Amino acid sequence: MKNIFAILFLSVITLTSYAQKFAYVDSDYILERIPEYQSAQDQLEKVSLIWQTEIEEIFEEIDQLYKKFQADQILLTQDMKQRRESEIIGKEKEAKELQRKRFGPKGDLFLKRKELVQPIQDKVFNAVNDFCEEKRYDVIFDKSSELIMLYSNPNLDKSDDILKMLGN
Repeated sequence: MKNIFAILFLSVITLTSYAQKFAYVDSDYILERIPEYQSAQDQLEKVSLIWQTEIEEIFEEIDQLYKKFQADQILLTQDMKQRRESEIIGKEKEAKELQRKRFGPKGDLFLKRKELVQPIQDKVFNAVNDFCEEKRYDVIFDKSSELIMLYSNPNLDKSDDILKMLGN
C-alpha cells in the first residue's frame, strides 16, 4: 500500500513538473486598439474606394456605349456594328483586368495591405514572443484565429498585457 502511494505521489510530482503554462490573446482586440492599425485600415479603405470608383466609372462607360450601340444599331453597317462591338468588348476586358489588378489575390490592395499592416502585425507578434519568454509561457493561442475555443477562462487572456508591452 505504501509503495502504491509513493508511486502515485511521484507520478503527480513528475506530471506537475512537466506542466505547461497556457494562455491566449485576441489579436483582433489588440490590433483594434493600436492607433497605427486604425490609420492603416483607414488608408486601405480610402484607396479601395478610389479604385472601386475608377472601375465603376469604366463599367458605366461600357453601359453607355452599349445603350448607344443598341439605339444606333439599325442605322449601322455590318462593319460599323463589328467595330462598336469590338470596342465594347475591349472596354469590358480592360475593366475586368483593372479589377483583377486592383483587387485580385496578388493585386494592388493585397500589396498595399501587406505594406501597411504587416509591420504592425510583426510588432504584435514580437510582443507576444517577448511576453512568452518573460512570463515563461509555453503556449499562447490566438482567440481570433481559426482556433475554436469552447471555453476560455478570462484570467488566461493576456491581450491587455500585450497592449501594455506595445505601449497602448
